[in-house]
Amino acid sequence: MRRAMDTPVHRRNARGGVCAGEHLLAATRAIYTRAVADQLLPPHHNPAARVRKPRRPQSERRALTGPELTAIYDTLASNGNDAALDTVLIRLHTETACRRSAAIRLRQNDLDQEWCLVRLREKNCAIRWHPVSPTLMNALLAHREHRGTSTPTAPLLRYRDGTPITSRRHDRLWERVGEQLPWVAAQNIAAHWLRHTTITWVERHFSYGIARAYAGHTDTAGASTTTYIRGQLHEIATTLAALTGEPHPLASSAVQHGDPVGQRGRAHAIR
Repeated sequence: MRRAMDTPVHRRNARGGVCAGEHLLAATRAIYTRAVADQLLPPHHNPAARVRKPRRPQSERRALTGPELTAIYDTLASNGNDAALDTVLIRLHTETACRRSAAIRLRQNDLDQEWCLVRLREKNCAIRWHPVSPTLMNALLAHREHRGTSTPTAPLLRYRDGTPITSRRHDRLWERVGEQLPWVAAQNIAAHWLRHTTITWVERHFSYGIARAYAGHTDTAGASTTTYIRGQLHEIATTLAALTGEPHPLASSAVQHGDPVGQRGRAHAIR
């Protein structure tokens, strides 16, 4: 394991070989676990079980500031071979705080125009509805009209030629932004930073329970109180209305006619 950590493939997001060590140890444990289950080895002959996983360093991801987010938006809107796709994609991540896999898995029938909701398919087979602003919903509907197919379950986000996007679109998107904004490349900023940005904003201005629901976290680790403070869909819609400065069909009327987070919160709103 130590040898694997000392000789990893060096990428932009390298973290000292920690992931390589984790993967090797997990694979070795799986082999020994199956050998024990098949009675090829006695349970106490599992050396991999006694090896500790390497400690992960603290994540370098953080919430982006308002000016940083604006610079990224402006860069995407002014260059590239498909600015319309890139701006819809980046706004989807910012409004919903979804992972990039959820954007890739988004289907044509995952749009609820009446209630401004999108159906997200995320890791661990989780499926949930999440509010979006009327502006984003209209952009997604227009995208479907111009680039969609007759199959409702077909992928929604596509290139101009009708080919569905893959993770490569995200990779190239951030490579291009990094070429225009050196600090993006230096800090290895990518789509998941937008998730950090939105969830941090939600927690600071609303509550932990709503932030947890906004992120789609369903794990049971932690205090049992999290079961009772789970954010509801109308509360998420209210939060989104404050974030974007746009009314939402499910949001509280008090938010849609005021500014509950103040001018500072508006500075982070999506434009």
